[in-house]
Amino acid sequence: MRVFSSIGFSLWGSNFLQHKTHGESKRRIAEWITRLPQEYEIHIYSQHVEDVDLTRMRWHRIPRIPGPHLLNFLWWLAANHLWRWWDAHVRGLRPDLVHTAGTNCWDADLISIHIVFAEFVRMSEHELRFRGSPIRFWPRLLHRRLYHRLIIFLERRMYTNPKTGLILIAKKTADDLKRHYGISGPLPIVYIGLDHKIFNREVRLRNRPEVRAQLGFSEDKFVLVLVGNDWKKKGLVALIEALAQLKDLPLALVVAGKDDSAPYQSRIRELGLEGKVTFCPSRADVQWYYAAADVYVGPSLEGTFAQPPAEAMACGLPVITTATNGTAEIMTDGVDGLILQDPNDVAGLAERIRWLYEHPEQRESLGAKAAVTAAEYTWDRNGVEMRAIFANALARRARK
Repeated sequence: MRVFSSIGFSLWGSNFLQHKTHGESKRRIAEWITRLPQEYEIHIYSQHVEDVDLTRMRWHRIPRIPGPHLLNFLWWLAANHLWRWWDAHVRGLRPDLVHTAGTNCWDADLISIHIVFAEFVRMSEHELRFRGSPIRFWPRLLHRRLYHRLIIFLERRMYTNPKTGLILIAKKTADDLKRHYGISGPLPIVYIGLDHKIFNREVRLRNRPEVRAQLGFSEDKFVLVLVGNDWKKKGLVALIEALAQLKDLPLALVVAGKDDSAPYQSRIRELGLEGKVTFCPSRADVQWYYAAADVYVGPSLEGTFAQPPAEAMACGLPVITTATNGTAEIMTDGVDGLILQDPNDVAGLAERIRWLYEHPEQRESLGAKAAVTAAEYTWDRNGVEMRAIFANALARRARK
């Protein structure tokens, strides 16, 4: 019995990762695949592989072409299909199942959905308008708008295909699929796992003095952290606006990721927040940033189940997130985290940050309870759930 994984990661930077601690959808799929039973023959179609044990799986490299993100994604859609067609018809490598993440494969049998782009575009539409944006940013906005139109088209085509099984990572995804594409019915949900050897309170507290010293933060600084790429989606705009309402507090914000900070720097200057926001590069050991933090703030516009808030919870940090982020589904507002209903509610976000600053005992209690909640979610638990999903899919196919 063979399980083929056709996984397109050109969308997120073309790296297929297992042990790296960035790249949420890539790491998730890698962790799932490595926990499939030994009797499965696993084939990976991707543009790059890094930090994955290839002794029990075979990698089929799809070349990457230079150029804009949109062009590379279109190339990926065609090339990954062509490579698999050649393997099937010339080399006799015919899969029992094809699995992909998101809209990266035309003919997948199973699709795990990290985000419904139609909902993300709905939530962030006001930020993608040409009016009010500097002309120098128009090419970037045009590129994003074209890319989003393509992804929404692919979502409608792929997700509504009755022959394709969908795997969700949060209940919120089911609501988004029903709202935009009329998809209903029970769908399997696999909440993302965590590596608790890496993400835990003891490691964070042990590293805290060194990390804060390296970043130049004294102990009296109240440090907020936001981790991830696509900062607009992560809610950075609202977070910067919230900081402007908290100038009387000794706040510092660390934003870690690969995005371009230029679009945000001008607004930071306009609000008089120079020196309060530090942009840092992505790190493989992302827990380094959590060690510097007093609070993790992730007011996502759209996030099916963002990994950083859950990682921060496992590290014993109090977390502020939004109801539009699937991570909120494993949290109880006011018990093991704070949940903002509207990601654009700047005043509400500022109020929650201030409350955490002014109530250290409650802040400590939220962090401690967050760690207890996060401990329930592991990659091994995901492995058990995914093995059952693959087995059911293979059984259905065998019956047909």
